[in-house]
Amino acid sequence: MTLHIEPIGIVVGGRHEVADDYWGDVHSLIRLDPTFPLAVVKGLEEFSHLIVTWHFSLSSPEDVALHARSPRNDPRWEPSGTFAHRNHRRPNQLATSFPQLLKVNGLDLHVTGLDAVDGTPIYDLAPYFQEMGPRGEVREPGWPGELLKDYWAVERS
Repeated sequence: MTLHIEPIGIVVGGRHEVADDYWGDVHSLIRLDPTFPLAVVKGLEEFSHLIVTWHFSLSSPEDVALHARSPRNDPRWEPSGTFAHRNHRRPNQLATSFPQLLKVNGLDLHVTGLDAVDGTPIYDLAPYFQEMGPRGEVREPGWPGELLKDYWAVERS
């Protein structure tokens, strides 16, 4: 079955180029489709964080890699499969982020911690419910912590 979906909004501002690290001080906004009624965001300002699904729109289908490889092609880390990574090389090139919601201004949602660049299409969003987060102990191999140590750091000039 094929699913056809349309963007519900777009990222405005923030970063203009893709980068692997230093997303810590990036502020942007999610501009929802202007044809939506304002009622779609009623009550959203009561939540601190969102779940945002977006598309790696600057990637191409040729970037998809259905095999095991070392994270960021760094040989220090053992190769792992496509679905053990959170990048644009997955088949549908979709991402999920959990930005902090700073303010709702009409259909503009001001956020920080959205690691998508200016112009990125947004396909879905929802408030983050703590009760729907991970249950039980969270485990992962050592490489994500090392690989992402600067991901949310503030870039120094």
